Amino acid sequence: MQENTTIARPYARAVFEQAQEEGDLQEWSVMLQLLKLIVSDPAMQSVIKNPRLEREKLAELILDICGKHLTESGRNFVNLLVDAGRISVAPQIHALFEEKKDRAEGVAGVEVISAYPLDDNQQEKIKKIMAKRLGKKIDITTRIDKSLIGGAVIRAGDSVIDASLKGRLKQLSHNFAE
Repeated sequence: MQENTTIARPYARAVFEQAQEEGDLQEWSVMLQLLKLIVSDPAMQSVIKNPRLEREKLAELILDICGKHLTESGRNFVNLLVDAGRISVAPQIHALFEEKKDRAEGVAGVEVISAYPLDDNQQEKIKKIMAKRLGKKIDITTRIDKSLIGGAVIRAGDSVIDASLKGRLKQLSHNFAE
C-alpha cells in the first residue's frame, strides 16, 4: 500500500496541476472517483492483472466503461496510466488528489467512528467543534464500529481524539497495570 502511494504521488500532483489549469477541481474529482471505482472492482482487477491482455485493449475497455464521463484530458490520463502500467494505483491517485483539493479549498476531512449511528444534530455539533479547532471547513464522514462499545473516535489528519468507552477502558486497564 505504501509503495502504491509513492508510485501514485507524482501522478496525483500532475493531475491536480492539470485540474487547476483547467479550473475544474470538482470535475477531476468526479472523474478520478469513477476511475477508482472501476479499478477497485474485483472482476476488473483480474482483467488488469491478466498478462495476455494488451494495454491498448485494457485502455479501450476502461474508456468504454467510463463512457462520456471523462473529458478529453481525463481520457488521455487513463491512456497514460494504462501505458505506464499504473492503472492499478488509481485509488491512491484519487485519495492524494482529494487531499490536495481539500487543502486548496481550505477543507479538512474528519472521520467519526462511533459505536452507534450519529444523528444529524450530533454530526453538526462535531462539525462545529472541529471547524473551530482546525480553523477550516469540515467534511465529515462517519463509520460504525460496535467494538467501541460507546462513544466515538474522531480522526482529523494525524490527530486522533479517542472518546470511546473501549479507549477509556484500555486506559483504565493501563493505569491499573502501573
